[in-house]
Amino acid sequence: MKKKNNIKILKFPRGNIERERQVEAILFSAEEPLDIETIQSRLKSQTDVKKILDSLAQQYKDRGVNLVCIANKWSFRTASNLHKLMNLQKTSTKKLSKAAIETLSIIVYHQPVTRSEIEDIRGVAFATGTLEILLELDWVRPSGRKNVPGKPIQYVTTDNFLSHFNLQKLSDLPNVEELTSAGLIDSSNVDKAIFGTGKFFKEQEEKKENIYSNIDDLLNGTLKSEEE
Repeated sequence: MKKKNNIKILKFPRGNIERERQVEAILFSAEEPLDIETIQSRLKSQTDVKKILDSLAQQYKDRGVNLVCIANKWSFRTASNLHKLMNLQKTSTKKLSKAAIETLSIIVYHQPVTRSEIEDIRGVAFATGTLEILLELDWVRPSGRKNVPGKPIQYVTTDNFLSHFNLQKLSDLPNVEELTSAGLIDSSNVDKAIFGTGKFFKEQEEKKENIYSNIDDLLNGTLKSEEE
């Protein structure tokens, strides 16, 4: 022991510290608890392994991990009073159904869109819970009601949808040409003027109105010819 500026400095043998480090490393990297004989066999020189283990156990007794001996085998373990922090939380990943993916795609490219309009585009009725799954994921949300008889709810995508798919804005989505070149759609069956906008069903409704107006004109013409 030496005195320097009235401060006592303890000096431990360098060899002991080095052997402690070696034993510590051996235990830390081990896949299973080790007995004293196994630890000794991995050291380059003979030493009092039991004494080193006792010293390490004392140093680690108040730490987040402790050095413990069970059935004459030593290992590092989480401190017993911290086990609640180590509870493993697992999340189950479920794939979206084909119906949910198709529904999401339609909402993405034709929003705002109603439930019946989605069914018209898909050509089949909704399966139970399909739209609800997307609402639960917070990828779509209700956005007012359409000004038609029955006032159906319209659906649009959310900011969470953009965040999940790492998009800054909806215009970052692939357009008709990009989807066609990727072989995902047949552009010959797509009206590029209305694809990806909320005009789709407005255009369809206008076409239906024109059909009825033509029928009215035809009936009026028929009545006039009979009167003559």
